[in-house]
Amino acid sequence: MSFAELGLSEPVLRAISEKGYENPTPIQAQAIPLILQGKDLTGASQTGTGKTAAFALPSLCRLQKMGKPQILVLEPTRELAHQVAEQFTDYGKYTGLKTALLHGGVGYGKQDEQMKDADVVVATPGRLIDHFYRTTMRFGEVKILILDEVDRMLDMGFLPIVRKIVNLCPWKMPAEEADEQAKRKASVATDRQTLFFSATMPPAIEQFAKWCLTDPAEVQIARREVASTVSHAFYPVSMDQRDGLLLELLKRTDFQSVMIFTRTRKEADSVTALLKGAGHDKVAAMHSDINQRDRMKALAGFKDGSYEVLVATDVAARGIDVSGVTHVINYRVPENAEDYVHRIGRTGRAEKEGDAFTILTADEIDFAKSIENFIKQKIERKKLENFDYIYTALLDDSPPKPVRKKRPSGGGRRRR
Repeated sequence: MSFAELGLSEPVLRAISEKGYENPTPIQAQAIPLILQGKDLTGASQTGTGKTAAFALPSLCRLQKMGKPQILVLEPTRELAHQVAEQFTDYGKYTGLKTALLHGGVGYGKQDEQMKDADVVVATPGRLIDHFYRTTMRFGEVKILILDEVDRMLDMGFLPIVRKIVNLCPWKMPAEEADEQAKRKASVATDRQTLFFSATMPPAIEQFAKWCLTDPAEVQIARREVASTVSHAFYPVSMDQRDGLLLELLKRTDFQSVMIFTRTRKEADSVTALLKGAGHDKVAAMHSDINQRDRMKALAGFKDGSYEVLVATDVAARGIDVSGVTHVINYRVPENAEDYVHRIGRTGRAEKEGDAFTILTADEIDFAKSIENFIKQKIERKKLENFDYIYTALLDDSPPKPVRKKRPSGGGRRRR
C-alpha cells in the first residue's frame, strides 16, 4: 500500500514524497484512514513505529487555513514537543497551515509571535495553561485534540492539568445525546476529534480515555519484544564496581555513538563527570534540570556527531528521533519493564545492528526478572574477560560455599 492509497491530500503527499517516504508503517496504514473519517481513536504504539506521522498527516488534511488553533497536540516533554512541531511543519509545508511550539524553559516572545497565526499548536501542558491565562491561547476553534505519550504524562503527574485542558476544548456530544441536547448545548457542542496515544494502558489511563473519547476506534501496534537487530545482555557486577565496569565497557567497545541511561538527574551528572574525568571529551548530559537551550544543544550535538556519548534520564528514552545510535548502556536496570524496551530501542534502528549493555547489581534482580517476564525472554548474563571482579553471587549460578575459619587448636573454648 502507498500513502496515496490512504486518501491523503495532494499537498501532504507532496511533502512526504520530498522526505523520501514510500510506504506507510503498520500504525500509519491502520490509523490514517480512520482519522480521515473523523473518528476518535486510541492507539497503543511505542517508539519507532511512525506514530507521529500517523496522526499528523491525516490531521493536516482535514483543515483549512484560519490562523487560529485548530489542532492541539499535547506532549509530556519539551524534546518531544520540539520534535513533533518540526514534523508538523515539514508535513504541512504546502498546506499553508502554521505551527506554534509552546514549552517551558524559554521566554514568551517568540511563542507569542507564533500564536498570532497558528493553526497547529504543539505544547507541553504547563506552558499551554500559562498561555491560556495570558490570553495568547484560545481553545474555541480546536477541532482535533491529540494526546500523545499519555502514560508518560501520568508518570510525570500531568493528568490533572491535562484533564483541565480537555475541559477547555470544545465539547464533543455523544451521538445518543445529540437529539436531546443539541439545542441546549449548541453553543459548545462540536465535531471535535480526539486522538489518544499511549505505549501502555494502565487502569488510570483506560478510565481517562473513556472520559475524553467518544466511540473510539482502536489501533494496537504495541511492542513487547526487542528488535531482532539489537543484541542485548545483562552484565552482573558488585555495587562497588558499577563505575569501573561502565568505563571498561566503553574502553572495550568500538562505538560511534552511545546513549547511557540513568535513573536520576543527579546520577546523570555524576556519570557525565566520571566519563569526562576518564578522558571522554565528547560527552553531554540531558535531563530536566538542564536549561532548555543546553538540552537542545546536547541533542543536536549528539545527532551531528559533536558528542559521541549522551548521558540521559528517561526524558530521552521515548520518542526522541536520533538515528545511528550504535550502542545503549543502562547504568542501572530500569524499574519499569517497558522502559527497557524503549531505552534499548534507541539502537538497532532502520535495519542496522546495535548493542545494548545493562549493568546489573544484586539490588536490581527483581527489576531484571520483571523485564524478562515482560519480553518473554531470558536475557543472557555476560562477564568481561580480564576484568578484576569483586565476587558477587550474581557472577555464579552456583556460588561457592562460605569458607569457615578454623577454630584454635587445644580442645575447648578459651576463657577470658
